[in-house]
Amino acid sequence: MSTGGTPRETDGPANGQRPANGAAAGPLAALRVVEFAGKGPAPFAAMLLSDLGAQVLRVERVPAPERHPDYRVEHDLLRRGRADVGIDLKTPPGLELALELISSADVLIEGYRPGVMEKLGLGPDVCLARNPRLVYGRATGWGQTGPLAAAAGHDINFLAVSGVLSMLGRAGGPPTPPANILGDFGGGGMLVAVGVLAAALAARTSGRGQVVDASILEGSVLLATLLYGLRAAGQWSDERGTNLLDTGAPYYDVYETADRRWMAVGAVEPRFYHNLLRALGLDSAEFPNPADRSAWPRLRERLTAVFRSRTQAEWVERLSGVDACASPVLTPDEAAVFPHNVERGVYARYQGVTQPAPAPKFSATPGRIPEPAAGRGNPLAGWGVAADRLETLAARGVIVSGG
Repeated sequence: MSTGGTPRETDGPANGQRPANGAAAGPLAALRVVEFAGKGPAPFAAMLLSDLGAQVLRVERVPAPERHPDYRVEHDLLRRGRADVGIDLKTPPGLELALELISSADVLIEGYRPGVMEKLGLGPDVCLARNPRLVYGRATGWGQTGPLAAAAGHDINFLAVSGVLSMLGRAGGPPTPPANILGDFGGGGMLVAVGVLAAALAARTSGRGQVVDASILEGSVLLATLLYGLRAAGQWSDERGTNLLDTGAPYYDVYETADRRWMAVGAVEPRFYHNLLRALGLDSAEFPNPADRSAWPRLRERLTAVFRSRTQAEWVERLSGVDACASPVLTPDEAAVFPHNVERGVYARYQGVTQPAPAPKFSATPGRIPEPAAGRGNPLAGWGVAADRLETLAARGVIVSGG
């Protein structure tokens, strides 16, 4: 049993589990996906499908966008595990090749602005005419329709208009975007993946594909469903940093330790709250009711002073085995070697880079980071394209092997 150390090093398929002999490569092993390379939610969705066993072919632009010299291919974790090929879609042979690939796919994923795929001759009408069972996944910020559909934007803009950004931040401070995790990847990429899987399941029953229009805007609102319910019940204030789960409550916040590290506290339920107070040496009789907001300022002062009296390591030792919902705030490097994370295989080390391992875990068909071996010699191996034709297209500059 692993008790810590380093993430599991893998030379081939990387995962937190090892499949039993004869186990399938992943729960989506029968799914074929064509991904049109882009940024943000579309590649994240394709990565998720690939991690779960889908055969994903990533179609890059020709010429490919320039990459920062220090940002190598192995650092672009969102494109991991997929064979890739550059296709000049503005040439008739390139367009026809793309349509042939789409004809044998179950799912297409693209993340361009509305109308771009149509201008390339690869819009939903054309693709569904070639492949009626195709699920056509579209990832955008604003959605395919509406006054802002064609407008530029990034995660922060979509969160702003969604209403969700106004909920994020500390009391007295400005709205604070959580990097681009909430919008691009939670509200966007995860929603695309769920949407295309749902549509693919429906297509296997009905024989009919469809378009999945997933926007970061709508996905971000969806992720805030609980907060909208609390707000409707009068249990969530529009004043940031004053609520139970936004650092308003002193027992749901982070506290600095003596060595300038941090401890995270989430003792929301009464029994965890009282366990916390006892473990910190505070008198529960002085703060008997966690819902008493009048006591929150005084309790916060006490918690701040107590946590500053010991180092993070001392608090971890003192709170070990105590159900108080208190945890050390770890750096990414520390999280990768944290004993629980190592035992669970939360991280994998693949191609020399420590990165999140596939999730969730499956008992019979584990996910993994696949080795796109086919993409090294023949990126279209398994897609029914003859080798001599590939050589001809490559000689004419219509296709460029990825890597």
